[in-house]
Amino acid sequence: MPHSLVCPETVSRVSSVLHRSTRQFGKKHLFDENEETCWSSDQGPSQWVVLEFPQRVRVSQLQIQFQGGFSSRRGCLEGSQGSEALGKIAEFYPEDNNSLQTFPVPTAEVDQLKVTFEDTTDFFGRVVVYHLRVLGEKKA
Repeated sequence: MPHSLVCPETVSRVSSVLHRSTRQFGKKHLFDENEETCWSSDQGPSQWVVLEFPQRVRVSQLQIQFQGGFSSRRGCLEGSQGSEALGKIAEFYPEDNNSLQTFPVPTAEVDQLKVTFEDTTDFFGRVVVYHLRVLGEKKA
């Protein structure tokens, strides 16, 4: 059974934070399991989240919960091992709603993962994410 691959040693980066208010809208809120907090990006053509895992992982699912009206119509998942360049793993097509959405991922073993949110539903290109879960298994 897949479990969350994001741990305290996972390094995360995001494209932007609304008004640079990391305390209120920062990346830490993607993984805190709190229904009342979220990552809110600033405006732009596409937004992204990069995760650097402390060890190689096998990703099997991606779960995302957007705020309706601030979601993405198309997403791209890229990954890499070691110092390799990022390579495309899959595209996914979220719905514009508030539900937790699950997307299967073709078997991918990576050290680094990039989730890009393209074609946002917000006119200014903002994305609001309450939960981002990367599920799978850690490699030995």
